[in-house]
Order: sequence, then C-alpha cells, then structure tokens
Amino acid sequence: MTPEFWQKKWQSNQLGFNQNKPNPMLIEYLPTLNLAQGNRIFVPLCGKSIDMLWLAEQQFEVVGVELVETAVAEFFTENNISASVHPHESEPNLKYYQGRYNNSDIIIWVGDIFLLNQQDIGVVDAIYDRAALVALPDDGTNHSLRFRYAQQLINLAPKAQQLLLSFGLSGVDETEYANYSGPPFLIPTQRIHDYYQHAYQLVLLESYETQKVNNEGKPFLNLAWHLIPAQT
Repeated sequence: MTPEFWQKKWQSNQLGFNQNKPNPMLIEYLPTLNLAQGNRIFVPLCGKSIDMLWLAEQQFEVVGVELVETAVAEFFTENNISASVHPHESEPNLKYYQGRYNNSDIIIWVGDIFLLNQQDIGVVDAIYDRAALVALPDDGTNHSLRFRYAQQLINLAPKAQQLLLSFGLSGVDETEYANYSGPPFLIPTQRIHDYYQHAYQLVLLESYETQKVNNEGKPFLNLAWHLIPAQT
C-alpha cells in the first residue's frame, strides 16, 4: 500500500471512512482512560476526523498526523479554524498545521508517521486509534506495515495508554480473515495481541455485532480496546 493509494482516495472523494459525527465508542470509552483536561492525545492517520473537534471540546490538546495534506487543509477550513503552517526544523518531508478550537491546541503533522519522533509530537498522555491500524495491511510477518506501525506508536509515546478501535468477524476461525480485503481490514484478536502484548496490558472493553454480515451470514464486529503501558 503506497502513499499514492491514499492520495487517490482523497482526490476521488472515496471517503467512506470519514464520519460526520464523533465516534460513539470514543465518547463512551474515553473516560476509561481517566485523563485530565489539558492532557495531550495523539491521533494517528487522522484524516479530517470530526473526532478531533470532539476531543478539543473536552479540553484536550490534540496532535495528529496525516499523509495527505488535502485532508489536513480541509479539516481546518471546513471547521472554520484559522491555522498556521510550519516546516519541520530538519525533515523537508514534514510540516504541521496549528490552530486553536475551544481554547485547545490542534496540531496536525503532514507526512509519513515513520518520519516523526517523540520531540515532534511532544509528551503524549494517550493515543486514540480509530482508523489507523485497520487501514494498514499485514502479510503475517513482523515486517508488515501494520506491525511496523504498531511499533512506531510505542516508540513515539512509550508511556501513553491507548484507546484502539478495530473490526472483526463473529463466529469464524481466525484463518478466514485472509479472505477479506481492505481497507478497512478485519483484524483477528490474536494479531492485536501479537502487535501490542509485549508493551501493553490489553483490555477488551466491548465487542458488539453490527448489522452488516459477510457472505456466510456472519456478523461483523466493532471492538474497543484499552491498551495500558506495561511500564506503569
């Protein structure tokens, strides 16, 4: 999966992943993280998600990263937020947009998440992953893009807890997941553990069936995970 894949999605307005309301699982389960007002939440592969506005309304600082600059520019324009644009001090392929909403800072980096470091995003108290992990492919090895992404989150914010939303299938063997293409990708529970269990305690907050079904009539699942750093 290349950067051009996502560029084409935005250019052709194929944005089925973009919601016009805050995600209900974010609203329900963010309190589980016991954050304080003013804490900083990192939103990877954020697009122009309305969830970032909701987080700012709760008095959290928001820092995101998005590969496609069009998405970032549209986020600030569509929400009537004045933003300044700043180059990275040393990496020419990174820049960030910065604005304020509801007296909270919103900073969104434009570029490849693998180019970011801890200093770029600052001290992060939590990670909110709604559409990042499920957007990345996995070839079953520890070198897959999805596996590398999970490790990059740990590198960027090793002490931050995480609210992770993922998709699955009900009542099937996990080997059957290979039959379903994405994005978004369906992720077996065991793979979630493979990505994160060395660094986090994983708590499944909820798993519920949606009305959509696969060809065999098995319902899709929405899952919410709380990832608690092992260091704490």
